[in-house]
Amino acid sequence: MDLSSALSGIKGGSAQEKKEAIKAQVSSEIAMANAQQLITKATEKCFAKCVTSPSTSLSSKEEKCLGSCLERYFEAFNLVSSTYVRRVADQRGAGAADLVA
Repeated sequence: MDLSSALSGIKGGSAQEKKEAIKAQVSSEIAMANAQQLITKATEKCFAKCVTSPSTSLSSKEEKCLGSCLERYFEAFNLVSSTYVRRVADQRGAGAADLVA
């Protein structure tokens, strides 16, 4: 879905509704681009590590290596992401507490 189709659904909506729709669409597109970049990077790194002599098919050893490598890569990404999100939330909470105090 592109921005114009996202906005067409709220033609009669308020400026705030349009602003929120734009924010949601941009966030969605950024998330999609980030996911594509993550998959591309993981595939490139694991392929370079596991497939030492490319041929018409993967050996069972290469398949196992690729599967393990991608699994570890995504586990590490999820760990880093969740830690980052938690840290940002903690900092926002601390900032809000400073404003109240």
